[in-house]
Amino acid sequence: MRLMVCAAICLFSALAAGEDVVVKEAWARATSPGQKTASVYLEIVSSADAMLIGAKCAVAKSAQMHAMRVEDGVMKMRAVQRIALPARKTVKLAPGGLHIMLAGVARPLVENETIPLELTIETSGGVTSKLGVQVEVRAIAADAHGHAH
Repeated sequence: MRLMVCAAICLFSALAAGEDVVVKEAWARATSPGQKTASVYLEIVSSADAMLIGAKCAVAKSAQMHAMRVEDGVMKMRAVQRIALPARKTVKLAPGGLHIMLAGVARPLVENETIPLELTIETSGGVTSKLGVQVEVRAIAADAHGHAH
């Protein structure tokens, strides 16, 4: 009985953590034949303080969180281990800033398809949960609003 109660509490905690995080506007640019990397952008809001600590994508060998910044006039990209999700604040992963880099993309990403992305979220209490997201693939020249230029 005690084991069942503990398992139920753990399951409820994991589900509750996932339900408290909302992802909007998840998108990636279409890729050219032979291109092995792509970036995913999105907006994410958590109802309580949390961290984005990982990502996986079925169409890529790896998915890493990256940040871009200008150093001495040069744009540089670096991997980050976690992205803070302050309670009720929208965190934007966008071109030129935070994003999820897909490496080892197995096939070209085609405009108007969707690709699956799994995000790993950690609550302030240390509970982790997985959140499935469908990522819209937009035209190669698309901006964050999906308009081609």
